[in-house]
Amino acid sequence: MKLVWSPETASKAYIDTIKSFDDRQESGVAELVAAMAAGWNAQLIIETWSRGGVVATSVGLAVAARHTRGRHVCVVPDEASRSEYLEAIGAAGGAAAEVIVGRPESAIEELEGIDFMVVDCPRSDYSKVLRKAKLSSRWAVLVCKNAAISGAGAPSRWRSMMEGGSRQVVRSVFLPVGKGLDIAHVASTSGAKGRRRWIKHLDQRSGEEIVIRK
Repeated sequence: MKLVWSPETASKAYIDTIKSFDDRQESGVAELVAAMAAGWNAQLIIETWSRGGVVATSVGLAVAARHTRGRHVCVVPDEASRSEYLEAIGAAGGAAAEVIVGRPESAIEELEGIDFMVVDCPRSDYSKVLRKAKLSSRWAVLVCKNAAISGAGAPSRWRSMMEGGSRQVVRSVFLPVGKGLDIAHVASTSGAKGRRRWIKHLDQRSGEEIVIRK
């Protein structure tokens, strides 16, 4: 299904995210992902986070969820990460996401209909998390942050991660924002197979038009 972009909603989320960081002068990852998630009207926004990570992206995603009235979930590996995340997001003045504790590649399977997801590329399990994610039947946007560190950015990398499933990479792009953002728009391949269509046939003898659903 084609993505429907709302420039107005994207701009509002972008500006509101900038306002959330008084000490920041330049736009970065948080503002960009907020604009993307809001502009595409994401209803289930997922991110992964672990101890030592920054929470700026989470603040931006929370802003996006507010504009789309969607659900924002943060998956953390353990209770220590959960406590640190909540403390950090509180200090940043942002709205905390709904937190799920567990191994990301396992916890992600409990969430269905994901249409916007942000993972950290340097984590060794990020590809497993993406493969096991139960994406929306409409479309999904997948974002790997810190992609320059892990050497991500090649379209073939996305295709290999989606290979063998009911998903295909419609387009992908690498942006030199922050430490690199690797972004892919993924669509379902199963929907097209199951779609039925109407076919018109003209009977040459009678001149009668026959409509057949195939």
